[in-house]
Amino acid sequence: MLTREEDIDAHALRRQGWTISAIARHLGRDRKTIRAYLNNERVAGQRKPAEDDPFEPFVDYVRARLTEDPHLWAVTLFDEVVGLGYDRSYPTFTRQIRTRGLRPHCEPCSTTKGRPNAPIAHPPGEETQWDWVELPDPPASWGWGKNAHLLVGALAHSSRWRGHLAPAEDQAQLIAGLDATARKLGGLTKKWRFDRMTTVCHPESGKVTATFAAVAKHYGVSVAICPPRRGNRKGVVEKSNHTAAQRWWRTLPDDITVEEAQASLDRWCAQRGDARLRTAGPGGKASVLTIAEREHLAPVPTTPFPATISEERTVSAQALVAWRGNFYSVPPELARAQVVVSQRLGEQHIDIATLGGIVIARHELAPDGAGVMVRDHGHVIALEQLVLAGHDTSRPHRRKERIPPGPAARAAADVLLARQQSDLDTAANDDVVIDLSKYDRAAQGRNTLT
Repeated sequence: MLTREEDIDAHALRRQGWTISAIARHLGRDRKTIRAYLNNERVAGQRKPAEDDPFEPFVDYVRARLTEDPHLWAVTLFDEVVGLGYDRSYPTFTRQIRTRGLRPHCEPCSTTKGRPNAPIAHPPGEETQWDWVELPDPPASWGWGKNAHLLVGALAHSSRWRGHLAPAEDQAQLIAGLDATARKLGGLTKKWRFDRMTTVCHPESGKVTATFAAVAKHYGVSVAICPPRRGNRKGVVEKSNHTAAQRWWRTLPDDITVEEAQASLDRWCAQRGDARLRTAGPGGKASVLTIAEREHLAPVPTTPFPATISEERTVSAQALVAWRGNFYSVPPELARAQVVVSQRLGEQHIDIATLGGIVIARHELAPDGAGVMVRDHGHVIALEQLVLAGHDTSRPHRRKERIPPGPAARAAADVLLARQQSDLDTAANDDVVIDLSKYDRAAQGRNTLT
């Protein structure tokens, strides 16, 4: 095999009138090799195979199979070609697929990175983009399991965003997050954009569900559903998700409550997020807050959509149930039991029910995170009576105290002694009487024999 440099020298010397033999002696190569490169029968830098390529007969079959199924595993295809007579190793087979470029590119399954894209115009007040982001390893005191859920809403024109923490992504939690976040953003845009989440639309068709249609009508917005597998369509909220995870959640301390974490996020968005500089057209750069003033948002309805949020809670030993940073009482018989707390958005009370659905308490709703204890007077009296009934006011025993058997113990001992004496008398009456005359006759017989 000639290198590219040797191939260049051979062609140059040939043009200068050198013979093939002289060129071969000059380069230290065989004459047949020099002749093959000068006649363009071989390519510089590529070694001529010692034998015919064993993969060549299978190229058409492999190309056809990978065209039919671009994601077909190579090991599965290898099993097929072995059955057709291929006798080389699996690494050789995969190397042939790579070097020959037999596996086609699958555009529907490829990522958006590297694709051509066009900028999307976002007029002021036109669109709010919504998305859930899972935040791993929340503080154990929250009781939310492996992930916390953050609903992020971002104004597409100014990139101003806010978030709402939730324990789950069901429709009731979504509605609560939509209402709270829209109020923090300052109002409503004309359109809300979602990806194909099941709480908003049917993922297969992209049609809005009947239950969420009522929500959209309540807030007076239209609903836009992203095309499938088009992450670039709501890039504003996707970037906000990344910021929330890396700049806020990553440094959140462990000893923090849900309400404190929500307040921390709101402060970060106001102090850091709104202060970001963005290009504001020919006028140069401006902060997100300045650009957001051009949004002209519609006011949010005075009351939220009447969805009902329900979550399971464990009653404490003091017959209290924790809810949104406050504590609410239940009958003392339910201490350590599981209950369901329900709150209808827009109403100023909560219901506490058993797992079977029986409502056992209703309390006026305290402000979130106030840390107050809301207790029913009847629950207080019942708890005090139960606690007092369980207390013994007797003097505790000293370690070195003489306590002889009392009357009850002596009476029980007399019964045991009487039973023991009765067993002895029965045994004496049942003794076996031994006849000694038999031993006497046996002894006399032994003497006679002697």
